[in-house]
Formats: sequence, structure tokens, C-alpha cells
Amino acid sequence: MSPVLRTVKTIGSRIFVAKLAGTPVFDPIGDPLGKVFDVVVTMNYAGPPRAIGLVIDVGSLRRVFMPLSRVTSIKAGAIITTGLMNLRRFSQRPSETLAVGEILGRIITFRDGSGRGRISDLAIEQDRNRDWFISQVFVERGRPGKFGFRRRGGEALVDPDEITGLRVNIVPADTEHLLASYEGMKAADLADSLHDLPGERRLQVAHQLSDDRLADVLEELGEDDRVAIVSSLTASRAADVLDVMQPDDAADLVGELPPLKATQLLGLMEPEEAKDVRRLMAYDERSAGGLMTTEPVILPPDANVATLLAHVRRSDIPPALAAMVCVVRPPLETPSGPFLGVVHIQRALREPPQTQLGAIIDGDVEGIGPDTGVGTITRLLATYNLTALPVVDEDGHLLGAVSVDDVLDVLLPNDWRGADEQATDMTMDREHADE
Repeated sequence: MSPVLRTVKTIGSRIFVAKLAGTPVFDPIGDPLGKVFDVVVTMNYAGPPRAIGLVIDVGSLRRVFMPLSRVTSIKAGAIITTGLMNLRRFSQRPSETLAVGEILGRIITFRDGSGRGRISDLAIEQDRNRDWFISQVFVERGRPGKFGFRRRGGEALVDPDEITGLRVNIVPADTEHLLASYEGMKAADLADSLHDLPGERRLQVAHQLSDDRLADVLEELGEDDRVAIVSSLTASRAADVLDVMQPDDAADLVGELPPLKATQLLGLMEPEEAKDVRRLMAYDERSAGGLMTTEPVILPPDANVATLLAHVRRSDIPPALAAMVCVVRPPLETPSGPFLGVVHIQRALREPPQTQLGAIIDGDVEGIGPDTGVGTITRLLATYNLTALPVVDEDGHLLGAVSVDDVLDVLLPNDWRGADEQATDMTMDREHADE
């Protein structure tokens, strides 16, 4: 039996949820608190769905919950609040649904028998008690097909009781709203957002990312999430993504897969990329060889500062590796010719563009062996204030470089990405329903 929805007598204007995503949030004196990431909704059996709060992105990979009762004004381009905010990390409860992340894009059926459609937006309004409810649903008419949703028959703004499927936790046929909200996000932030999504929704979003974007995100995700994503891809797509990942991250990921799956993907990867991954997998994962990348910035001693700056300017070079260039004699690919030393980016910036690197080498930074343990690596990085260390073989040929972010991944707990810092609350503990 379908639920009986009661009519909501609303006051004020309608607010559309899709337009709220990304809106800046301010305290009463105009200081920024963060940006809206999503709207939290509860599905009542006998009444219309209720909007109870906002998920606010406050930076540093943290999202917090703010009850809508603390919102004093919603204007074009700004949300004004009372300024009271609980800084404890948002954790979605079983009774809650994220409007943008889980409802937009959901497939519904019209109760009058006129067909099916897809939710593209939700209108929320306040009733006379100043509680927020979903008052109307903006629907694109059409039906899901083999290659996604097929629009037919235009659009409609309907009451929630005119459709079925709004309350059912169906994974939507497309993820365009989520992808739009993720546009421009740093890979680490996007990885954090994917981790917070329901499992099947996470996979659907991951599948629609480009190979380069997905590779960046997989490098930031925890083991369980990235193994699940790669296992859900076709073998050829998974191999393509592994090809564009940093070799050390690709080696870690392949090592986490079942042996048969790992062997299959290595066979489908580009030969040179697969060779690097196999080489890294031969080392202990807590050693310099297991942590290093085989693709640091490498230049010969007769290259000049202008060439160095052009190389470190590349967007695919991680900042920790871009701070230091390894100088070797040819060949320049790892394992390279004899390792001569490093040139620090700060030193290079103080030199004329035509200065050859051989003249400004820091010979005091010695290479470490591939079997060097993580404890020794940590002490060397801290002692000499470095962001990376070159790794050389017994004959002095450069094998790669281990960076500080790779060391931190080993030293931090396995669940550090999802772990919450000790929360410093600005007010009382979060309460969703009653404020």
C-alpha cells in the first residue's frame, strides 16, 4: 500500500536543492564557514520527505552537519547561519538520505500511469512550524535504457505524492549531478567524497570518471575502496587506469588484488608500465624499493635551469617530487646511468635560466638502497628537511625516489582517511531532529 501524504502548507519561497550545492555558508558577521555539499533528507512514511540539515564542506577533508534550524537566510549565492556549528565529522545515519548524492537522478514512476521519469531537482519549502519539507519534485519524463536515460515528453514539476520511487533506495541511472558537484575538486577531496557514498553509488560515479581522474582518485583511496572499484571495471579499462597511475601506487594496488586478477591486469598493461610495476612488487612494501616511484624528475648534468623548471611545472608531477630533481648520466630512464646528486628547486630559482645543473648539484644528498627500511627513511627526511630521497642500486644507478607522502601512508593507521580527528565542538553535540 502506498503511503498517504499529508498536504504541507508552506510559507516563503521554494529553494531548489541542486542550486544549493556549492553555495557559500557564512556566519552572522559575514565570515565564511564553508560550502554546501549536500542536503540531508529523512523519508517519513505518512508525510512528505523532510529536509533536516545541510552537509557543509569546511575544508581539510572535513564535512560537518548543520541543522536547517540554524539557517537564518538563504539568498542568491549565500547562506547565512546563526554561526553555531558542531565540527564533528558528518556521519550519515541509516534513516537519512543525501538529496544530491542519492535522490537526484533516481528513476520514478508517475502514479497516473503516464510513464516514468528521472528526478533532476527537488524543491524544499518551510511549513508554518518552520520545518523544511520536499514540496515538489522536478522530473524529466522518459525511461532508462541500455545506454542511460532516454528523455521523452519534456519536464514536469510535480508533488511528491504524484510519483512512486522517491522513497525507494534505488541507485539512479546516471550521476550527472554528482559529477558536476565534483568538478574542480582535488583528487584527495574527491576520494573522500566517494568513500562517503553508498557502495553501488560509489562504483557508478567511479565508472564515469576519466582514466586520468580515476587514477588520481585511486591513489588517494583506502585499500578496500580502490580494490572494489578496480574489480568492478572491465579488465581492459582497469589496465588503462593502472597505466596512468604513479608506478608505486599501481604496484600497491595490484598487490592488493587476487593473484589471478593481478596477473591478468599486468598482462593487459603497457609493457613498460607493467615492467615498472613488477619491479616494485619485488620489494618489501615497507622498504625504499617498495615505496619508491620509478618516475622522479631526472635530468642530465648539462641540462639548464630553464629545462628543469619546465619539467617540474608539469601538473602530473606530485609536489613532493617536484621539489627535487635527480641528476644522472645517461640513460635517463630508471635504472639510469650513474647518480650524481640532486638539484633543489629553491636553489634553481636563484640561478639564471642558462645555468647548467652540474654546477649547482647538492652532492650531500646521497642515495639510499632499495632495502632501506621505513624508519631510516623517515629519520633521513626529517634530519635533512627533504620531501624525497633518491633510491640507488649497489652500483650507484638511480632506481627511483621515495617521497614523504608515501612514507606517511605507511606510518599512519590503515583507516586514516576515514578516521576523525578529535572534534572541537563550538556548541552542543549534533542533534538531527530536535534542536
